[in-house]
Formats: sequence, structure tokens, C-alpha cells
Amino acid sequence: MKRLVFLFAVLSFTYSKAQTDLNDLLAAGLADAEQFSNDYLAPVMEGAIYSFSNGWYNTADAKPLGGFEISIIGNISPFKNKDDKKSFVLNTADYENLQFADGSTSGIVSSALGDIDGVMVFVEAEVAPGVTVREDFELPNGLAGEDLNFIPSGFVQASVGLIKGTEIKARFLPKIDTDDVAISLYGFGIQHDFTKHLPADKLLPVAISAVIGYTHLDGSYDFTDSALIAGQDQRIDTKINTWVFQAVVSTRLPVINFYGGLGYLTGKSETDVLGTYVVTSGPFQQTYIDPFSVSKDASGVTANLGTKLKLGFFRLNVDYTLAEFNSLSLGLNFGFR
Repeated sequence: MKRLVFLFAVLSFTYSKAQTDLNDLLAAGLADAEQFSNDYLAPVMEGAIYSFSNGWYNTADAKPLGGFEISIIGNISPFKNKDDKKSFVLNTADYENLQFADGSTSGIVSSALGDIDGVMVFVEAEVAPGVTVREDFELPNGLAGEDLNFIPSGFVQASVGLIKGTEIKARFLPKIDTDDVAISLYGFGIQHDFTKHLPADKLLPVAISAVIGYTHLDGSYDFTDSALIAGQDQRIDTKINTWVFQAVVSTRLPVINFYGGLGYLTGKSETDVLGTYVVTSGPFQQTYIDPFSVSKDASGVTANLGTKLKLGFFRLNVDYTLAEFNSLSLGLNFGFR
């Protein structure tokens, strides 16, 4: 039996590993393929939005004019215990053609994060008077089925201090382009330290700041040469955009400091299935051009707590974020203030 396996693991140096048997999905008809893809991919797209939004700060104490810091930041968003994100209920009433092989009208199936195997479905239709064609296939499992229980991300970030407690930030992942995969990331942020406006700010034991950050990811996976389905120029293009708005407080000690923040995140992920696809099995044998797109919006409150160690030019920070998808972040920082 053919299987659809879509692995979306965003790494610091690669976009995704994906293998899709679109012949299975499109054999159920275009509307059903789009419906299933939206439900299947929604959790991993949501998790990626949260993962890429972290790491904008490691202190509330803004750098002085000319102070700078360059950071290598890695994030991990685990989902091992998020059972509500690893599966979804497939109700055949929401589909035009897709049916469960065991006769059920609804059932729990794997999302792109899950590990549910062996769910058989079929599509069936009369293609000519007295001639019925049926196509059976197995629904995909997800990342947990490949023993991957977290969504990773990573990038390089630079921060420079301006006047009056203002600090600007930029993050990036230089474009990586191979024969099949391309990925790039950029983002901009600003931090303002309100305590810098107080007359005795240097004597205060804490600093209080506001941070705004924007992140954009472009990724594509070209599977034209994988012979999954006849056609040409077959690829998946993904764009992720996120905004975060955070209030931050931190201690102001010489060597080790603690910081925490409370904020709000909003973001959107859009994935386009592009190219020409010629379906050659099942009752709905058609040719599709740029067949469908799937998208996911995410928003919610975030809170984090972390610590930062300063050893001269070198700094190390680690923090944990509580949100719809929790995240652990680690930063290696080099700077002068």
C-alpha cells in the first residue's frame, strides 16, 4: 500500500524532510486532499510558529550606545505529552469521498506530530454505468512515528545599543539552497529599557523593558524527481510570519542574572502545494495544477523564565517558555557593553 508521510522538522541548518504520496491524497479528490492536509499539518505548523518566535532577549537591561551582542540561539519545542496535538478526529461527513475501511463514520487519526499507524481508508465511485472503481490506502502517521518528539529551530541574532535605553535586534539564517531544499530566515526587533529614564537607574537592582519582534521564514522542498506522482515542477513552499510583544524584567548583577517575561504572540504559516500532478489511480483520475494551499493561524499568551551567565566577552543563557507549545531555548552569546 502507498503511504503519505510528511515530515516537517525545521532545523537550524535545513528546512524540512518531506515525503508525500500525493497520488493517495489526490485520488480522494481535490477537496478531500485539501481538507485532510489542513487538519493533518495544522499542529506542526502551529508548533513551528511558537518555536521560531522565541529567543528575542536574555535580559531587560538594554545595551548602552555602541554595546553589541552576537548570539547563536537554538530552540526545542517538545510535544511528546501533547496528545491533543498528535491526533485529530476525522469525520467522514466532512469529506466528499473519503471513507474508513472498517465502516466507521469517524475515528481518531494521526496528525503530522503523531504516531497512529494502520488506519485504512478508501474512495469509491462509479466511473461508468455498472463500473465502480475503488482505491484503498493507509493514512499517514507523523513525526512521533519517526521517534522525533520535538520541533527544533535555530538562527543567529545580533543586538546593538542605541541612545536612551533603546536596543535594535536582527536575526537571520543565511539562505541554504540544495538540489531539493531551500530555507532562509530573517527578523527584526526592538527593545526599550524604561528604567534608563529614571534618575538613579544605575542603582536599581532590576531593569524593566518592552520587546517587539518580527520573524519571517521561507522554505521550499522540491520533490519533482522523487517519482511520487507523474507531473512536473512539483514542490512545497512554506512561509511563516510571527510577531511577539513582551514585557521583560531582569536582575542587574555582575556575573549571573535572572530574567522573565510575559507577552503575546501572533503568527501565520502558509504552505502551497505547487506544480502539475497527474493522478493515475482511483476513480478521480485528473490533472491538477497548483492544487491547494494550507494555512494555520496561531496566537496566545507566552511567559518565560531564564538565567544568564556573564564571563567577560562570553555569555551563556537558558530559558523555558510556557505557551501553547512550550519551548526550551539556549543561547551562546558574544558581546561587549
